[in-house]
Amino acid sequence: MKIKYELYNDHFQNYKRYGIPKAQLVIADIPYNLGNNAYASSNEWYVDGKIENGESKKANSMFFDTDNDFRISEFMHFCSKMLIKEPKETGKAPAMIVFCAFQQMQMVMEQGKKYGFKNSYPIFFIKKSSSQVLKANMRIVGAMEYAVVLYRDKLPKFNNDGMMIKNWFEWEVDGSYPKVHPTQKPIPVLKRLINIFTDVGDVVIDPCAGSGSTLRAAAELNRNSYGFEIKKDFYKKANEEMLTFDLPITLGI
Repeated sequence: MKIKYELYNDHFQNYKRYGIPKAQLVIADIPYNLGNNAYASSNEWYVDGKIENGESKKANSMFFDTDNDFRISEFMHFCSKMLIKEPKETGKAPAMIVFCAFQQMQMVMEQGKKYGFKNSYPIFFIKKSSSQVLKANMRIVGAMEYAVVLYRDKLPKFNNDGMMIKNWFEWEVDGSYPKVHPTQKPIPVLKRLINIFTDVGDVVIDPCAGSGSTLRAAAELNRNSYGFEIKKDFYKKANEEMLTFDLPITLGI
């Protein structure tokens, strides 16, 4: 079976028109609702990162204008429809992973319950550096990323190779991949999660695909993947830079 990866320049609400298969895993990086303070603690606020040069074009700007339009209820509805049903066998259930701001974690868990995701737990990612350089001499700065794992009744598929997997992960970055999106998640991090919660040949869906990095990570691990990105510029750049690569192998399954 040939591995497929498809990125659609559309809102995930319109998923029915594409006839994509249901997923074992949904991974999404939802908007953090930072508004005009997206670059507030980063040196990118200033020209060449120096305060003496004055403010850059990124000062008082959003990462993207869809930040205020995201509706968590519509997102949860999509995920509830596009994850496979709970199988009778144990160890085969689906899951979704939602990257979000720390302040959003409780909201994500509560909204998930409304759409059948009765169970959840947080996971944490430790960075080696912080983007909040402008506040480094004022307070403790953030060097973490956060996500929530949600599932229905049965514990989801879990590939741990007999090892304990703790709820914190290294934020491993691979600079060989193109930088397409300002909030792009590192492919090594995505691969780690995909390996844990899916098997070869499974389907992964990213409703907020951005750079297409989830699709790239899934394809390189021989998982089928589908994503939605509403912004034409990100969609174009993802296809031209992130999703132009040689697939690893063709599976004989």
